[in-house]
Amino acid sequence: MVTDQPAGRRVVILALGSADAGCGDSCGCGSVDGTHSVGTPAVRVPVLACRDALTAGGARVTTVTATSDAEIDAVIADLDGAPRPDGLAWPTPADDPTLVVAMDSDAQLRAVLRRMVRRWSPPSSRRPADLPSGRTVPDLPPVGLLPLDPRGDAGSKVPDLVDRLRLPRDPVAVAAAVLGGRVRRVDLLRTDAGSVTAHGALLGGVDASGHAAAWRGRVELDDTVLADGAEPVLACAVANADGYAHLDDLPLAPAADPSSGTVTVSVAVPVRARSRFSLRRAEEPVHIEVRRATGRAVSVTPTADLPYVDDGVSAVLSRKRAWWVEPAAWGVYTG
Repeated sequence: MVTDQPAGRRVVILALGSADAGCGDSCGCGSVDGTHSVGTPAVRVPVLACRDALTAGGARVTTVTATSDAEIDAVIADLDGAPRPDGLAWPTPADDPTLVVAMDSDAQLRAVLRRMVRRWSPPSSRRPADLPSGRTVPDLPPVGLLPLDPRGDAGSKVPDLVDRLRLPRDPVAVAAAVLGGRVRRVDLLRTDAGSVTAHGALLGGVDASGHAAAWRGRVELDDTVLADGAEPVLACAVANADGYAHLDDLPLAPAADPSSGTVTVSVAVPVRARSRFSLRRAEEPVHIEVRRATGRAVSVTPTADLPYVDDGVSAVLSRKRAWWVEPAAWGVYTG
């Protein structure tokens, strides 16, 4: 459905219509696990409420449903700036048109951000002089985030990124934030698999009883080795924002800051406490030690196939994977 008004700021509300509108198998990180269809009230009601509030504020609103990467790309292409002498595709510095992403998960937001990075990041051989220092992508356009569940994740162990950025959830409040034009710049994590991480990744699986299953792998953050591959690891969190990952009731990255210009990495390992009353090592009590550090880039090299979740998308890591931070690469409209 498309609704246009004769004048005013142009806003595009983009909803993802199926699980096909995701990263795809080619990037090795899974696809979006969409749980709503666009025709259901779960999507229709928030989108229409936001559209009506934007229209009442003088905006010209278009609603688009994308069911593939190609359809996401068509929306993003409309955000291109003027042609450059170097021929690179580049986002417009203005906020017209403005993109609002209707999302039911961090995974759907990641699907859109990934396509933005794919369109606008220049090849290393053609790095332009106006690319921000310490970055491989230009300033991505700010977006409005429209949660399809306005109630939020109260009581959830995995709050979504909208909650962690303290953004409005009500559709009318989202519209007011977009029309107000106040923007917060946010870090983005890129990966060597060609994808991005907006919130965080949790590496490690569970056993048949539902408890964390130990695995082995090397975890390096900049020049610091957090796990050497010889000791068992219960979980590793690569976090851009706080609240993403827990091991049972233990928060792994409670201080991760999405505007710090760094990635927070936490590694949880089981440690046996030596006791003079223990006759055998197997009788020694075990506690969890969490090693936390921040830096610019992290790599994880598992010794065997390793299940992991990246922005809510489940996949299996079978080789070395690296994440690095792109400081303040994208932005959100705040209340």
